[in-house]
Amino acid sequence: MTDVKVKKEFSIGAFMGSILRHQIFIPAAALVILLLINLVGDFFKDSSFFTISLLHNSAGNPVLSGNLISVLDFGSELAILAIGMTLVTAATGGQDISVGATIAIAGSVVLRIVCGADGVAYSVSPGTLILAFGAACVVAMICGAFNGVLVAIFRIQPMIATLILFTAGRSIASWINGGALPRVNAESFTYFAGFIPGIPIPTPFFVAVGCIIIIAIVLKVTNLGLYTQAVGINESSSKLNGINPVSIKILSFVILGLCVAVCGLLKVSRASGITYSVIAKDIEMDAILAVALGGNALSGGKFNMTASIMGAYVIQMLTTTLYRFEVEPDALPAYKAIVVIVLVVISAPTVREKAKSLWTKMTKGQKKVKEVA
Repeated sequence: MTDVKVKKEFSIGAFMGSILRHQIFIPAAALVILLLINLVGDFFKDSSFFTISLLHNSAGNPVLSGNLISVLDFGSELAILAIGMTLVTAATGGQDISVGATIAIAGSVVLRIVCGADGVAYSVSPGTLILAFGAACVVAMICGAFNGVLVAIFRIQPMIATLILFTAGRSIASWINGGALPRVNAESFTYFAGFIPGIPIPTPFFVAVGCIIIIAIVLKVTNLGLYTQAVGINESSSKLNGINPVSIKILSFVILGLCVAVCGLLKVSRASGITYSVIAKDIEMDAILAVALGGNALSGGKFNMTASIMGAYVIQMLTTTLYRFEVEPDALPAYKAIVVIVLVVISAPTVREKAKSLWTKMTKGQKKVKEVA
């Protein structure tokens, strides 16, 4: 009987050890902690964080509203960016800090085509929208390729290489529309970042699901994931195995450019226009934090796309929670940085290995006590 009990405890210990080692554990644990904090906060607030209401918008269409819906809505934009940022981080061992500025460029291109020289659009045809989005994709991919060439061919550190567009991107976006602030007064244009009539769930969620499905298929049927990790782990060895590190690095930036173009459309759709200095401000930092919170090494190599996407929603949950507790917008980055630093340190491989070692020692100690008994 004692032997059976000891074996059972050891199986539980092994199970717990495997959970602690799993990359999904940290973002999942962080999400649970944030949910518990908000659950406790409900006792001190009049409104519940978890309340979801079915309301009607100005057009009379049913829409879901609540804090969790906001996390689903804005977190989806971040999840799309996290897809591209994960590949760039894995392949280059660096991050792209220009995504916010490139979103401004992509969004400006969309508005330039939709609004034309007049700067105002009262109706938008499907053909015009397809053309505008296609042009935004091409421009964003060119921006990504530009960053990729600087990193892969000229061997400039990614953050330094992308600092060029980070600095000049918003000025380029303003130049595209001649410094004007174009507006789209067509209700159909808001569907991309709002609600499709008859569907109460925010459209960005479906857009994110579509992007996730596409990247999952690409990683499944191609060697992109394998080659990206190989280049990030050891560029010289990957070259000896017939992989072209230059092509993989540039391709990762181009894919990030596509993700940026999607977010650019969502951003200008949400605002029905653009403010160059404000649009997607600091979003690159949240995208990088999502990758880090997902347990991916910022030095490159092995990655877990699912963990990055989950990390994106956790970051948005953190932002929404801080707003819920009435943290001043100016102080928000400081609070977020403190919490994220703690989570990222906990997710570090060294810390996880020490936690595993400590758990092993504890379970061995329990075994000895049982054997003596």
